[in-house]
This record gives sequence, structure tokens and C-alpha cells, in this order.
Amino acid sequence: MSTFAQWAPAVLALVLVASPGIWRLSRNTITIAHEGGHALVALLTGRRLEGIKLNSDTSGVTVSSGRPTGLAVVLMYLAGYVTPSLLGLGAAALVTADHVRPLLWATVGLLAAMLVMIRNLFGVLSVVATGAVMFAVSWYATAEWQAAFALFVAWFLLLGGVRPVGELQSRRMRGRAPESDADQLARITRVPGLVWVLVFAVVTIGALLLGGRMLLPL
Repeated sequence: MSTFAQWAPAVLALVLVASPGIWRLSRNTITIAHEGGHALVALLTGRRLEGIKLNSDTSGVTVSSGRPTGLAVVLMYLAGYVTPSLLGLGAAALVTADHVRPLLWATVGLLAAMLVMIRNLFGVLSVVATGAVMFAVSWYATAEWQAAFALFVAWFLLLGGVRPVGELQSRRMRGRAPESDADQLARITRVPGLVWVLVFAVVTIGALLLGGRMLLPL
């Protein structure tokens, strides 16, 4: 892979995350991963998943039923902000192992499974559009373009996973996020919401550093 092909996906991902206007659109993909993380952990911990909504303002909500306290609900709320970064780390590992097509097909499969639980039109359109892009690249693109696209996906998830944590704390400081994941965790665990924001930050920044270290030699 040429030097340009190595660095272009990282630069493009950085532009999508750092540019305010573009981020307003590209952040929807991070929201899909965020809510998907809530949903997956809810199912894995035995909660009943009722549905997922993805909104045009890039917010989302995952509704599940079960005990209002306990480890299961803590893990569910914890999963949202860290899932995009952990997915990015997993994508980086697959790319470095030259498992590009399995990465693309796994993403399509996860989006298809998530689509079943989407409960609003915008959410359906967002998931279908994202899945269609992944499918098109995996089916029609050359191996070189697939590799470049997989690099972009990994970088975008790693970089895009960090910014929402800062945005979350900014909203909390202005009193605009009383029902955020961090504040829900604070009510359940009696641990201050700021501590949970710091946990999100440690995981997302750590994933970026580790994933970046894996990808940069490419």
C-alpha cells in the first residue's frame, strides 16, 4: 500500500470528526455504534430489548426492561460511549491482520441485526444507508479500495469515539444533559457523573492511542 493510501484514510477521518459542519452529519454513524453498544450489552446481560431510536439531531435512545439497578444496567449505560472506540480498536486489529473483507461483512451483519430493533424512520434510513455503503464496498470495490476503506472505518471510529465524550461533559457543565449515561450511572452507583465521564475518556483515548499505534506502521 502506498504512503498516500496509508495516510489518506486517517486524514479524511480526522476532517470528518474535527470539522463542525461535517461532524454534525458524520456523527450519526457514531450514534449508531453508541446505541448498538447499549442494545448488545442489554441483550448479553439478560435484559429485554424493547427498541432503538436514532434521531436527526444525532441523539439516540435504547429502551430495555429489567431491574433498574444492578450490574446489568450499569454495564448497559457504560457501553454506549465506549463502544465506537472499542469497535474501532477491533477494526484496527482486523485491518492489521489483513482481514478486511471479514471486517466489512461483520459490520453489515451487525447493522442488519440492529435494523430489526429500530423504531423510527430516520433510524431505519441511517442504518440502511450505512449498511448499503459497507455492502457496496465489500462487494464491488477492489481489494486496494477495500483496504483503504477499512482503514478509514477504523480511524473514524477511533477518532469519532473521543469527541462525544468532550461534548457530553460540555453539555453537563451547562446543565443540558441531566439524563446522560454518566448521570444515570451516578444515580445508580452513587459515583459522581464526572468520574464516569473520566472513565469514558480513559477508554476512548486509550483505544485511540492503541489503535493508532497498530495502524500507523501500515
